[in-house]
Amino acid sequence: MKLNSVEVVCKKTEISPENVQTLVIPFINEHFNVNSLSDYDHKYLKLESAHGAIADHAEALLVSCKVDEFPINTNNTTFFVYKLNRPDPELEMIENGSDEETAAANHWILPSREFHDSWNNLYFEQGLKENLLQFVETSMLFSKSGINPNVISCNRLILLHGPAGTGKTSLCKAIAQKISIRMKSTFKCTHLIEINSHSLFSKWFSESGKLVMKLFEKIRDVVENPTHLVCVLIDEVESIAFARSSSSNEPTDSIRVVNAVLTQLDQIRKHPNVLVLTTSNLTSSIDSAFLDRADIKQYVGFPDVTGLAQIYTLMLRELIDVGLVVDGDNEFLLLKKSVDGELYQQFRVLLEMSKGLSGRTLKKIPFLAYASLVQLVDRPGLRGCLKAMQNAVGKHMSDTKGVNGQCKLNVE
Repeated sequence: MKLNSVEVVCKKTEISPENVQTLVIPFINEHFNVNSLSDYDHKYLKLESAHGAIADHAEALLVSCKVDEFPINTNNTTFFVYKLNRPDPELEMIENGSDEETAAANHWILPSREFHDSWNNLYFEQGLKENLLQFVETSMLFSKSGINPNVISCNRLILLHGPAGTGKTSLCKAIAQKISIRMKSTFKCTHLIEINSHSLFSKWFSESGKLVMKLFEKIRDVVENPTHLVCVLIDEVESIAFARSSSSNEPTDSIRVVNAVLTQLDQIRKHPNVLVLTTSNLTSSIDSAFLDRADIKQYVGFPDVTGLAQIYTLMLRELIDVGLVVDGDNEFLLLKKSVDGELYQQFRVLLEMSKGLSGRTLKKIPFLAYASLVQLVDRPGLRGCLKAMQNAVGKHMSDTKGVNGQCKLNVE
C-alpha cells in the first residue's frame, strides 16, 4: 500500500491521469516544504499563482505525505484525479397525498464544489476521520468482492452521534465527497442524497409512511445503475427511526413510518453500491432495530485542546491570508513554537477558555471578535485579534448562561 497520496483538482481541460502525474510530481517536490512536516502531514496547495502547463490543467492539489517517503514519485504515491461538479443540489420532490409536492431530499453529484476541501477543515479526536474513511473503503471492498452477507455481515450503515453542533453532518458529507474521489476508478458517478426527515412529517401526517416509500423509490431508481455509487444521508435519524416502544400511546402511522424506513433500508442495502450515513443527537430515542443495523456507532464530541488549536490556527491563518489581520514579524509561527512566549501563552489561554464549545460556535468567534475591533483599528494585529477572541469567548459564555438561566426561570 502506497503511503503518500495526491488529489488533483482538474479544470475543464481534458487531460489523462498519466499526464497529470508528469505535471504535478516536479511541482510538488519543488514547492512542498518537507521541513515543516510532522511525521505524516496534509498540505493543500492552491494554484492561483502557478504558471505553465500545471496552471492550465489543475486548480488545486491536496498532498498527504509521509516524511520519510519524500520526495514523491509514482512508486510511493497514489494519485486521484478529478473535476468538481456544480455546488447546487437538485431537489427531489414527492407528492404528499394532496396533489402537492414536498421537497424530500437534496441531491448532489460528487465530488461537488460545495464540499471541496471540507475534509481538511474538520477537526476531531485523533484518528476519528481516518478510521471512518477506512471503514467505508473496507465496506465497499467487501461489496465489490461479493462477500456473502449471510456469512459476513456488513450493512454499510454508519451512525454518528453526539451533542449538537459538533460537525456530524458536515463529516458525513465530507466522507461522501472523499469516497467519491477514492472510488472514482470503480464508480463513474457518485450521488449524495440528503433526506429531509422533517419534510416527511407535515399536516398530511397520515401519509407519512407512504412518503417514506415514495422517496426510497426514487433512491432505488438511482441505485439500479451499478456504475453509480449512492450515499444516502439521514440527518437527525431519530425523527424517522424513533423507538417504537418508547410510548404506549404512539399513533399507528408513526409506527408505520419506522417500519417503512427499516424495510426500505433493508431493500437498498442489498445493492453493493449503497452507503448510508446517519446522524443523531438523541440516540436514546432511536429504535433498537435501527441501531442493530448500524455497523459503526461513532460518538462525535466537542473538540479537545489539540482540535481547538487546529481550528483556531486555521481561522487565524484565513484572516491573515485575506488581509484582515496583520501578521507582524511572522508572529503566527510563534503560536505553536514559542512555549514561553507571550503570544503562545495568550493562545493557550484562548484554548483553555474554549473547552466545551462546539465547532459551530467556534466558527463564530473570529467574526464576533473582529466586530469589536473594527471600530478601534483598521487592520488589527495578531495579538489584538487573540485578545478580542478571548473577550468574544467570555461574552458567549456569559450570554449563554444568561439565556439558559432565563429559560429555566420561564419553565419554573
